[in-house]
Amino acid sequence: MSYTYIIFNKPCGVLSQFTDQEGRQTLKDYIKTPGVYAAGRLDFDSEGLLLLTNDGEINHLLTDPEYKKPKIYLAQVEGDPTEERLNDLRKGPVINGKRTTPPKVELLKEEPRLWERTKPIRFRKTVPTHWLKITIYEGINHQVRKMTAKVGLPCLRLVRTSIGPLELGKLQPGEYKVIPKPRLEV
Repeated sequence: MSYTYIIFNKPCGVLSQFTDQEGRQTLKDYIKTPGVYAAGRLDFDSEGLLLLTNDGEINHLLTDPEYKKPKIYLAQVEGDPTEERLNDLRKGPVINGKRTTPPKVELLKEEPRLWERTKPIRFRKTVPTHWLKITIYEGINHQVRKMTAKVGLPCLRLVRTSIGPLELGKLQPGEYKVIPKPRLEV
């Protein structure tokens, strides 16, 4: 069997699947390659790197928490990321009764260079926003958003920039490229 590997920059407001009962934008509006599926998901309002493939083994190696493949996100959060809040985040907040694997968390000194978002974020003059670089090793539903909210830093914008060895690079929202089979350490 011939395998296909596609990295895609999923725009905000696109579902990480090929069908939708409600008529929202899906992967089929961008990806015309038959037989591929998203390896993992990104929330409807999240943006960035998504791998699509028909290779079940690669999908499993990238998404199963057992393999601890790092997923890096840029998160624009609302509020003041004090050292106490950042340390609480680094400990791995409890979500749905289970402590998350401690993530790597870095407060960025400058706003990252990103594309204009299609759907503007909420902006309040009296509440500052900051950017964090967060690396997680599992894939709980809405994990980064739940973690930042848990420590009092609601996430306004979330962009995944890498999964394991795969990087978004310079792909713009809605763009994709076919890549060779990723080399993954087990």
